[in-house]
Amino acid sequence: MPKESVNEQISAREVRLIDAEGKQVGVVSIVRAREIAEQSGMDLVEISPSAKPPVCKIMDFSKYYYQKERKAREARKNRQEVQVKEVKFGPNTEEHDYKFKKKNAIKFLLQHDKVKFTVRFKGRQMAHKEIGEELLLKLMQELKPIVDIDQPIRSESRIMSMTLSPKKDIEKLIDLLEKTDDDDDDAIVEIEDNE
Repeated sequence: MPKESVNEQISAREVRLIDAEGKQVGVVSIVRAREIAEQSGMDLVEISPSAKPPVCKIMDFSKYYYQKERKAREARKNRQEVQVKEVKFGPNTEEHDYKFKKKNAIKFLLQHDKVKFTVRFKGRQMAHKEIGEELLLKLMQELKPIVDIDQPIRSESRIMSMTLSPKKDIEKLIDLLEKTDDDDDDAIVEIEDNE
């Protein structure tokens, strides 16, 4: 984290000074600003070096810097890393496997990860790419209420793929769908079955 210029490090001749209480003192010479800071037993800190003249504030720099570091640490801790998980299918995936892999994809989406669905073609399967496209379209249709499409279906040599990301309020959407689809066997969320 870049440190601000403090006391003797400030090179400007004049600065716009803010005192320890946050009141504007006005534009003063750097020598006068350092004297005022010294008299109050605090540091002169350049808080806006690009301003004309630079803005300096009288404060306890060690306390200020500690709080700034702490806020940065908190922000890093609270930042959520989005990962892309991959769920692989074959063009002839059985219904049971399809449902199992869809359940896993929903678990990834609930963790707020993006999910890349891929269909890999081998040998003669290349002649029937429409089967893989139908499978991905079926997935997209079933997951549509809880996902956004990041990358639509695209085909590259032997692989067909699409990437979906969870909607922001995915938990609420799934709860809503569970209530409306209680009597439907193919409801989006069958997660509880295996937990």
